[in-house]
Order: sequence, then C-alpha cells, then structure tokens
Amino acid sequence: MKRMGMLFRAKANKALDRAEDPRETLDYSYQKQLELLQKVRRGVADVATSRKRLELQLNQLQGQSAKLEDQGRKALALGREDLAREALARRSSLQQQVSDLEVQHQTLQGEEEKLTLAAQRLQAKVDAFRTKKETIKATYTAAQAQTRIAESFSGISEEMSDVGLAIQRAEDKTAQLQARAGAIDELLASGALDDRSGLGSKDDIQAELDRLSGGTDVELELQRMKAELAGGTSAQQPAIEGGAPGTAQPPQTQHRFDKQ
Repeated sequence: MKRMGMLFRAKANKALDRAEDPRETLDYSYQKQLELLQKVRRGVADVATSRKRLELQLNQLQGQSAKLEDQGRKALALGREDLAREALARRSSLQQQVSDLEVQHQTLQGEEEKLTLAAQRLQAKVDAFRTKKETIKATYTAAQAQTRIAESFSGISEEMSDVGLAIQRAEDKTAQLQARAGAIDELLASGALDDRSGLGSKDDIQAELDRLSGGTDVELELQRMKAELAGGTSAQQPAIEGGAPGTAQPPQTQHRFDKQ
C-alpha cells in the first residue's frame, strides 16, 4: 500500500510538473500580493476615517467647552455665581472627554502612520516583484521558444539524415545498374550473350560478310603454314637424295596449294 501511495504521488507530481506553467504561477502570486496590498490600504483608510471622526468630536467638544467658559464669565458678570459654577462644572466634564479623545486620536494617528509606512513598503515590494515577474516570464518564454527551435532543428537533422541515407541507397543502386549494363554490353560485344532484343544487333548481310571474312583469314593462315612446311621439305630433299646442299628445288606441292 505504501508503494502504491508513493507511486500515485510520484505520478501526480510528474503530471503537475507537466501541467504547471511558471508564468501562471507568477501571475497568481502577483495577484495575491495585490490583494494583500489592497487590504493594507483599506486598513489605512479605516484608521484615517476613525482619526478624522475623533477630530470632529474633539472640535465639537472643544467648541462646547469654550461656550461653557464664556457662559461662566457672563454669569459672574451678572452676579450669578451659581450659574457660573454650573457652567464650569460642565466644562470640566467636557475637558475630561476631550483629554480621552486626544489620547485616542494620538493612538490612531500613530497606527495610521505605521500602516501607511507598511503600505508603502509593501507597494515597493509588489512593484519589484512585478518587474522580476515580467523578467522571468520573458526569459521563460524566450527559453521555451529556443527549445522549440532546437527541437525543430533536431527533427530537421533527423529528417535530413534519412534523406541522406535514401540518397546513398539511390546512388548505390544507380552504380549497380550502371555496372550491370556495362557488363551486359561487354558480353554482347564479345558474343558471349546473344542480343535477341533486336536493338543494336547486326543485320543478316553484315553477319554473312563477317563470317566470310573470318573464313578467308583462316584460309590465308592455312596457306601460309603450308608454304612454310613446303619450304622446309625442299631444303631437306637434296641431302636425302645425295644432291648438293643448297640446291633449290621447286616445290612439288605448290600447284596443288594454288589449286586449292
């Protein structure tokens, strides 16, 4: 079971590697960073809104406090000390609220500054990531194109190799046919083969002339040999008959040869 699980995970991982496009992964990461940056900016806006609301409340309370102070002065001027005391008591209560709101305002202002700085830093990181992302995508696209071109050249090389082998086989077959044709021509010229195709064969008259010419050559050679034999016999005849050596005798068979 463990092996099956490992095999399944390995095949799934390989399938994911084939299906994964780094450019899509980079775009997805960039989108997530933009969403995070948007949340930070929204937080800054919320804090700024709260700070602005506190500022409005502070301005309102400070206005009321100033009004109560003015009422207290007028009451004293009119000899109404009791009214002046009431006005000052209310003003004191408002001053406590103003102090609390000022503390909250300072806290919100500090948080706003921190969030604004964080948003600026995150914005810089997102911009840097976007630049790097586009660079990586361009490099990956170029590498992918180069790979496809290399694969195309590889396919062309293999195809040209096959074409080269076909050309070599064609040349070998052509040379073999040429050699065979040359051999057949030589055999036909020598008479070892009889050309029955009618192409390039001699006509009947030429064949008969060649036969007669060949026969004449044989007869001439035969007469020459007979003459040499006759000459040798006439030179030996006086020695056998007791005649003087060197006496020339007419050949006895010359007329027979001539008749023939």
